[in-house]
Amino acid sequence: MKIRILSLIAASLLFAGCAELLTVIQNTSAIPLTEEEVVAGLKEALVTGARNSAEKLARENGYYSDLAVRIPLPDEAKVIVDNISRIPGGEELIGDVILRINRAAEDAAREVAPIFVSSITQMTLKDAFGILKGSDNAATMYLRNTTYNQLYDLYLPKIRTSTEKDIIGGISTSDSWLALTGKWNTFAASVPGRLAGFKTVNTDLDDFLTRKALDGIFLKVAEEELKIRKDVSARVTPLLKRVFGTLDNPLTL
Repeated sequence: MKIRILSLIAASLLFAGCAELLTVIQNTSAIPLTEEEVVAGLKEALVTGARNSAEKLARENGYYSDLAVRIPLPDEAKVIVDNISRIPGGEELIGDVILRINRAAEDAAREVAPIFVSSITQMTLKDAFGILKGSDNAATMYLRNTTYNQLYDLYLPKIRTSTEKDIIGGISTSDSWLALTGKWNTFAASVPGRLAGFKTVNTDLDDFLTRKALDGIFLKVAEEELKIRKDVSARVTPLLKRVFGTLDNPLTL
């Protein structure tokens, strides 16, 4: 009986020792990420996020039906909204313009993914690990800080082309906007309008729309980045799994 008990104790100690040894082997066999892997992984995440974001926003109602990115009238047009009853058919005009400026953004978003991809520049090792270990939107902010001006310059002409395109009923977004502001400006410049202290509205619609459209793109990229950081199933390639898997086990960094 004593021999049996001693045998069981010895077997238990041996099993525990093997488990401990296996843990040591697993920890020491993890190959540290190389600079190339971190940079490539982050680029892949940004490209994936950009493409997914552009695809979502390029769909009909991609902007218009999503309150998080839906583009409103420019702030300068608030005076029109507040006094819309003074313009014949004003409510319909406002609804039409809001729909059309969002349609213009959706139309331009169809071509933004290649622009985004080409704008992703080289990262230093410090940048890459800073992003990897940074906040949940660190990669998005890095991309915004390093590519915004370039994206704006490339995106603005596409927005302008879109706003000038006949989208609904042979009328373009620009036509609809000019109809709204034109009627308002006629009233504001009239004697009653001047007496009431109203000002004309001369907003650069393409600039406003470009900035709002890019805000929407970056918001969606941030959402995609968060998914890749937090949701294992969103890491759709081996490289993403390896690089962002280190966030699940920081000791491997």
